[in-house]
Amino acid sequence: MISTYTVPLPSGQDLRAALAQDGYVRIPKAFSHEDVTRFKTAAERAATRARAGEWQYVRTVPKQFPPWSADDATKEGVWGVQHLLHPAMPTEDRQVFMESYFHDTMITAVTRLLQCTRDDLVMELYNMLVRPPKDFALRWHRDDMGPDVSPEQELERLQEPMAHAQFNLALFPDSSLIVIPGSHRRARTEVERVADPYEDDMPDQIHVRMEPGDIVFYQNNILHRGVYDSKGSERLTLHGTMGVKGSDPARARNILQHGIGDWAAGCHFDGLEVERATLARDMQARLIEMGGGKDVGYSQAD
Repeated sequence: MISTYTVPLPSGQDLRAALAQDGYVRIPKAFSHEDVTRFKTAAERAATRARAGEWQYVRTVPKQFPPWSADDATKEGVWGVQHLLHPAMPTEDRQVFMESYFHDTMITAVTRLLQCTRDDLVMELYNMLVRPPKDFALRWHRDDMGPDVSPEQELERLQEPMAHAQFNLALFPDSSLIVIPGSHRRARTEVERVADPYEDDMPDQIHVRMEPGDIVFYQNNILHRGVYDSKGSERLTLHGTMGVKGSDPARARNILQHGIGDWAAGCHFDGLEVERATLARDMQARLIEMGGGKDVGYSQAD
């Protein structure tokens, strides 16, 4: 069952101010120890299946962007588990993932960030980032903007209103996410444009350090990368997005490129209590309205 634990969340004004200034905001201990323990148990089982090649929806090393092939899971290893809400996810684990995604803490934080109501929310992606079997790094990027755009195009895209919330929810200590604060408000500097895509010491970069139960929301077009240590402790970080209805076609592509349109209509939420199940079905319906995702293309390529 969903925990009744709630943490005093920052006000919407404080959350939006932090996100506007830095491009990310961390809410410490957003979930209780009991919740984290339940989430972790389901996450460990899901990661084990993915690493063994028993779950076809994965992100495989060394490929950064979709599409990924499940054939590479046992050969190269995985760094992500896709589609935690998929109907094929074992019922016990899917129930836990539903409860975490539609949790009051998550929904309240998102509506405050986006200045919207629950009636505006769209179900989007829910995945998990895991420790790979070999050291692996992502290049510096903005999620929905390729590296070859001009400074003028960059600025134009960055001025578009925020129509979604993207988050990491850590189940183990995690400092894999590296960001350049404030880079979501400006075009890249000349240093950033000509730097090695895997530069380890970019000016002003910081590691976003998370403890179990922390949530970090971040602007997906902040300059960021991930660096994953195969020799460190386990990494199980729930990674998802929620949107608001009426987003532009670029947002639809960014979500539907992952293949969620193939199975979203088959989701059921009978395991949730009535009010939360109604919210989930409404959010699902708004996702389905975005389209099936056929021939939308990909935001970026490896």
